[in-house]
Amino acid sequence: MEDQDNQIYIEPSRGCCIINNADNSQSGINQQRCCKLASNNWLADYPNPVSVNEPQVAEIRFKNGRKEFFTYHAEMNLKEGEIVAVEAAPGHDIGIVSMVGELVRLQLTRKREEAKKREMKQVFRHARIADIEKWMEVIKLEDPTMLQSRKITSTLKLDMKINDVEFQGDKTKAIFYYTANDRVDFRELIRHLAETFKVRIEMRQIGVRQEAAKLGGIGPCGRELCCASFMSSFRSVSTNAARVQQLSLNPQKLAGQCGKLKCCLNYEVDNYVDSLKSFPDQSIPLNTKKGKAFHMKSDVFKKIMWYSYVGDSNNMMAIQIDHVKEIMKQNRNGKLPADLEMYAEKNEIKEPEGIDRVNDISGYI
Repeated sequence: MEDQDNQIYIEPSRGCCIINNADNSQSGINQQRCCKLASNNWLADYPNPVSVNEPQVAEIRFKNGRKEFFTYHAEMNLKEGEIVAVEAAPGHDIGIVSMVGELVRLQLTRKREEAKKREMKQVFRHARIADIEKWMEVIKLEDPTMLQSRKITSTLKLDMKINDVEFQGDKTKAIFYYTANDRVDFRELIRHLAETFKVRIEMRQIGVRQEAAKLGGIGPCGRELCCASFMSSFRSVSTNAARVQQLSLNPQKLAGQCGKLKCCLNYEVDNYVDSLKSFPDQSIPLNTKKGKAFHMKSDVFKKIMWYSYVGDSNNMMAIQIDHVKEIMKQNRNGKLPADLEMYAEKNEIKEPEGIDRVNDISGYI
């Protein structure tokens, strides 16, 4: 939205920064990069190969990263960041253009919505001043509506949590996002909400991960939650991903703010799986003349395996996997090397159990 002083204001509560500089291109501030689930149109400088006679498709975003695809006429000449009025059921909604051009076609293919192109709703027009003013007023009602709906839910003693409320741009419908552990009969709740807010009510159940994505937050890494910043789909995360990366199966450290396993456990697991293919079987002990040694741990990317003798588990030796394979080959041929020390790169000596080094400051005096 632009006023007489050429100041640009981005709508509140939609995951965007507020920019007061009219010439944001010269200031180096990218208005769209502050948005939740923002996309980088790396084909923006290339001409759109789609003919002007064919229906154009734009990606429009709404509250909390909700995105949908809409068709429009080429004469509209939509640009990223513009506020537009789009078709809704019923009435119209207000959204922001997040992507246009050739990259939208790739997005359609990635999200498998190419076949739904004929069924897509349309972009009506560029938003008028009256549309935007009404839209801004509606946005201010969302937080009070959510708080009041929570009170109604508590009064009806329903086992559910309303996480967010999104009003349609023309204030004819409101979407209530909620989470619940079990199936909830909210027919009476809908009647109360319709009578209280005088709008059409739509209830959408979401999971705990979608809830975390909507509410946002800061993770233990110090960065914004991945689901709230760039993730658009959620892959299932299993404890096997933690085992492959040799992480301690501590639920408190492996769980995210949603209570489920952290999504970042999947980021590097494929690299670990590929690297572990070159490792020998960890369950096979190494036999030497000095004694039998068992595997204790591995350093996957340094390709090192740690072994210790039976009865001396506190003394571990780091051995390259090529030497481990060589020792295993000698064992299969009935040969025993003298010891593992001749192959070890370094030793790691653990403190015997029962010794507390936390309060031992003698080494620092």
